[in-house]
Amino acid sequence: MTIVEIRVMNRPFLPDPAGEEVLYEIKHALGINTVQRVRTAKVYRFEGIDESKAHLLAEKLLAEAVFQDYTINAPIIKDAPVVVEVAYKPGVMNPEAASLLKAAQDLGIEGLVAADSSREYGFYGPDINSRDIEIILDRLLVNATVERVVTEKPATLLISGQPGRTEIIPLRGMSDAELMELSRDKLFLNLEEMHAIQDYFKAIGRDPTDCEIETLAQTWSEHCGHKTFKARLLVDGKEREPFLKRLQDATATANHPLVLSAFVDNSGVMEFYDGWAVCGKVETHNSPSAIEPYGGAMTGSGGVFRDVMGTGQGARVIASTDIFCFAPPDTPREDIPPGCLSPHYLLRRVVAGVRDYGNRMGIPTNNGSVHFHRDFRAKPSVIVGAYGLLPVERCRKGQPQPGDLAVVIGGRTGRDGIHGATFSSGEMTHRTTEVNASAVQIGHPIEEKRVADAVLAAGEAGLIRAITDCGAGGFASALGEMGEKTGVRVWLERVPLKYQGLKPWEIWLSESQERMVIAVSPENLERLLEICRGLNVEATVLAEFTSDRRLVVTYENETICDLDMEFLHHGLPKRVLTARWQQPALADPQMSIPENWDEIYCQVMGHLNVCSKEPIVRMYDHGVQGSCALAPFGGVEQDGPNDAVVLTPLFGSPAAVVISHGLNPVLNQIDPYYGSLWAATEAVSNAVAVGANPKELVLIDNFIWPFPDEEALGALDRAVDACVDFVRATGMPFISGKDSLSSTYRGDGGEVIKIPPVLCVSVFGRLPDVRRTVSADFKGSGNLIVLVGQRNPSEMAGSVYFDLAGCLGKNLPRINLEVVTRVWEGIHRAIQEERLLACHDISEGGLAAALAEMCFGGGVGARITIPAGERPDYFLFNETSGCFLVEMTPTEKPEKTFAGLPHLVLGQTTDDPAVVVEQGGRRLCSVPLADLKRAWQEPMARVFGTPGAGHGREVGV
Repeated sequence: MTIVEIRVMNRPFLPDPAGEEVLYEIKHALGINTVQRVRTAKVYRFEGIDESKAHLLAEKLLAEAVFQDYTINAPIIKDAPVVVEVAYKPGVMNPEAASLLKAAQDLGIEGLVAADSSREYGFYGPDINSRDIEIILDRLLVNATVERVVTEKPATLLISGQPGRTEIIPLRGMSDAELMELSRDKLFLNLEEMHAIQDYFKAIGRDPTDCEIETLAQTWSEHCGHKTFKARLLVDGKEREPFLKRLQDATATANHPLVLSAFVDNSGVMEFYDGWAVCGKVETHNSPSAIEPYGGAMTGSGGVFRDVMGTGQGARVIASTDIFCFAPPDTPREDIPPGCLSPHYLLRRVVAGVRDYGNRMGIPTNNGSVHFHRDFRAKPSVIVGAYGLLPVERCRKGQPQPGDLAVVIGGRTGRDGIHGATFSSGEMTHRTTEVNASAVQIGHPIEEKRVADAVLAAGEAGLIRAITDCGAGGFASALGEMGEKTGVRVWLERVPLKYQGLKPWEIWLSESQERMVIAVSPENLERLLEICRGLNVEATVLAEFTSDRRLVVTYENETICDLDMEFLHHGLPKRVLTARWQQPALADPQMSIPENWDEIYCQVMGHLNVCSKEPIVRMYDHGVQGSCALAPFGGVEQDGPNDAVVLTPLFGSPAAVVISHGLNPVLNQIDPYYGSLWAATEAVSNAVAVGANPKELVLIDNFIWPFPDEEALGALDRAVDACVDFVRATGMPFISGKDSLSSTYRGDGGEVIKIPPVLCVSVFGRLPDVRRTVSADFKGSGNLIVLVGQRNPSEMAGSVYFDLAGCLGKNLPRINLEVVTRVWEGIHRAIQEERLLACHDISEGGLAAALAEMCFGGGVGARITIPAGERPDYFLFNETSGCFLVEMTPTEKPEKTFAGLPHLVLGQTTDDPAVVVEQGGRRLCSVPLADLKRAWQEPMARVFGTPGAGHGREVGV
């Protein structure tokens, strides 16, 4: 069948933003100067139409007549010395393809059977050479996991093939070596677990199918089964309760009156106001993002949105968060382990993935952070969160009943994403990008937007008995979990496919995105299908819930899976793990007090863990939905950072949701107990700083840890203890969480890299009146600057100040939970009584960084005095969380407002645009705000450009 090619590009005299973006990357990320200009064109291919219809598509759909040109079956970049076309590999989801087909249908074009798109790059410069082009393609434009360079016109755009046959695996007769060979690279099960499966099939007298083996591996994976968090522990020879049980018991003991659902649904739920509830979920997508950052981040966002959509009987997503950990973007190429990608590339592409999914779905991304450490060069940490709104009456997890039907709605199923759950449970190696390429998916946010609308409509109509998303493990996970208490019979041949040629087990396990499964009673089926048709959402009856507690999957009348639900969900051998923890042999450095204060101050502000992340934030639409009452940045020039986001999701109501988070991987390297306390304290402090009531907040945990050997488990044990102690001391419960315990890299030469242990604590809560909130920017000159909170300035380990000196240190901040709880209550009370003009918590960079950021926001300077007897550098740069800088009018009485709480009047705001620090009558520094801001803004500007200057490119789209 004929393929027609349409090429579209901006006219030569007009800017080419995509080309300019690539040129910027070539020069700044790769250091290549032989390329002087880059032009780009979109390439569209359509199969089954003639040139007349192609002209109609070009003129009505693809090319803007005012500023773009197009060609049909002819080159459009004609004068470039080198032209390269980059496209997705066959079988990889191209989000544009479905939109092209739908748009052509809407235009009345008949005969079209397939469509695809790609991008051409034209490179200009007299000294261009093939080696430079090869580097540009390899390191910048082509991710070989999902993309390819197009060298010839395809014969067809259709992917076809015959379905593969179901295979019988001769498991019963396998030796231990053969069992582990079967497990290696795709099942990720240990020998004991393989023996349990072998014994089960010996007992029932047959060998398993490939579908059954894959189903068990998915269900028992670390990613889905949380084996480590459920394991019995021997810590320094003493048995301890499993990690998950300790966290759940602490939440149960707290018995928080606002908690409606904890650890039982796709997200945790707390009561809001006026019959509404708020839910929250935070997920990790580290492994997929490590090998294909754009698709990994996109599908991470899409997956956590579906977790919220699949809570109760359906929720509306109202906010998104993103928290990343990378190696420094300028990490030398020779320091990047084999099988790993450049952190500069990872950072830009992960940000682009989160941007493109949230923006296109109309979900605001308005809270996040980025953290840097050299050891994340082996594997990044990519954390994405979502929060939703739903009626209290529909917030409980549903349960299918025998006779109910399972309806899959949304995207079609392809080979993308297979083995995602088991892959995410394994360590990174030098072979990761080769062996696990199919574990990556590319998201389609427009499809998910339609699915979200259908879920809300079905929920409001009372049609949903139960709902969940097809995340890790695909249908195997969704239907296996939904049918655990009843049983389920699946007709797999009914699954809508992107293309033919998949084996039955691949259909069953595929993690193709934008799919959800709804349990509906037979009498409500037609109404559900009608809603989906009206919203252009594909819906198919896939299964029926039974009463025999068996998972039965058939494909064209052949039974390819028949498993007992009890064995599937509870047959996993209980692990007994040994843990030990030993304090690292560290020491605090002997450092002299600096003399070059201005330089040190600017260096702290320019540190990657302090510097402004505004260029990233500006790529996200944090105002969509119209509910953002306190944005990530504010102040006179809209570049002063705030501590948390405040949303008003109910139209016309002042009731607000507050969202924040905290983490500090560096402190966890020193002592994960105090590092974890710091993270939880920071998360809550961020929320309290804008006005949240600490008694109306709930928590979400995300543990991202090295592979659980004895040492890593010992560190994890201390981190969990910190979380439990935090709940007991503050009364704030954890109501959702996620563990990802595979962040270790093993090279073929024996090199082992463990990422710094990460505990991210996310916080959300409610506020009755959005008008009783404050921002972090100073509001004027002549006002008091007050430090509130308890800290020991000598506790400097893990600080940015020590890192600039090349030191880690030993004596890290130790949080007094009794004192910090009272400080939170005092700050909240002062905000509600309208005694504070501004409030900012202290974190990375210490008091000095917080002070400068408040000045940036307010456009005013500050003069403070360090008490006599304090070491000035430690006083300025100590990073104890749970402390605050607040601004008060000169008529306020801090000693009255903060009676009984540790506090200190530091100085006042000034008209002079500088930060002045004095001690004992001597001026230590007077640093112009312009110098501090320049140092603070430069690092991310070097990676992304100045805010608003460019929004990145879409590779291969």
